[in-house]
Amino acid sequence: MKRKFLGLIAFVAVAVLTVSCGEKKNETKAEDAKTEKKITSEAVKYKVDTEKTVVTWKGSKVIGGSHNGTMKVSEGTFAVKDGKLESGNFLIDINSLTVLDIPADDNGNASLKKHLLSKDFFESEVYGSAAFSVTGISEKDGKTMIEGNLSLKGVKKNISFPAKVSVEGNTATIVSEVFTINRTDFGMKYGSSSFTDTLKNKAISDDVELSVSVVATK
Repeated sequence: MKRKFLGLIAFVAVAVLTVSCGEKKNETKAEDAKTEKKITSEAVKYKVDTEKTVVTWKGSKVIGGSHNGTMKVSEGTFAVKDGKLESGNFLIDINSLTVLDIPADDNGNASLKKHLLSKDFFESEVYGSAAFSVTGISEKDGKTMIEGNLSLKGVKKNISFPAKVSVEGNTATIVSEVFTINRTDFGMKYGSSSFTDTLKNKAISDDVELSVSVVATK
């Protein structure tokens, strides 16, 4: 009976650990910044439509609970050559951050947004925008991988993520899959159990899920 009980405890512990850790979606390893792609004379330029372009985010606690929202893109340009993405860049307006999982009229919404924009996280008063610039395009496992330098909170790192790129008439779209970055790579260490003795039930995961949907026109 004792062995069965201990076995059950072990099984439950593994199950809880598996659920709490979860699967990281398209985890990207931040590396040193690389040379950014230049626009060639043969390429066609597309200007980002800031009203139709959005960045989504999701942050979680190590054990239970998460928040999600969006950010707007303030400007950007992409170049397409022979129907394929060649180069490009865009700026993310950090102060446009919204929280979607808490009702807008709930005090918790404004409180969370204020904290996310503080120096604990984005420090938007100093770093009002983030930037992404393409450094390479490749194919992996049948998917288009976009590689680029992400400049966030004064730190520039190279990341990559899978995305679908399409060109129809005067419109080009780039829709990424959800991908995961480590926020501590960009100086956001608040609540991270990797750097402090924060209790697991209060610790904030280092992993942040992002996705990008870009619409650009000639």
